[in-house]
Amino acid sequence: MAKTISTDKAPKAFGPYSQAVKSDSKSFIFCSGQLGTTPAGEMVSGGIREQAKQALANLKAVLEASGSSLEKVVKTTVYLKDMNDFAAMNEEYAKFFASNKPARATVQVARLPKDGLVEIDCIAEA
Repeated sequence: MAKTISTDKAPKAFGPYSQAVKSDSKSFIFCSGQLGTTPAGEMVSGGIREQAKQALANLKAVLEASGSSLEKVVKTTVYLKDMNDFAAMNEEYAKFFASNKPARATVQVARLPKDGLVEIDCIAEA
């Protein structure tokens, strides 16, 4: 059975989903999308840079709670409210993935939960 991962170092799920799930084979961690919210669930002040930085810090916390790390991420998906924020988001993203550069898709979406500017999910090796 897959193991549900939860940490208080990242925001609680805003709906009926887990922060992450470790596959039964213990090979992969599937992290739910993280917004630019604090572990208390409050949106960080500022713009895309601050929200991207917080979303990535949240992913890092969830991965560490599962026994993995950013260095083991193999795929991310970035959801942007406005594709004009791509360059600024990318600068923050690059700080978190300086040595490991996972595969990535980036898409613009109509709206994100809590009216966020960015949401990022990932798949990592356990």
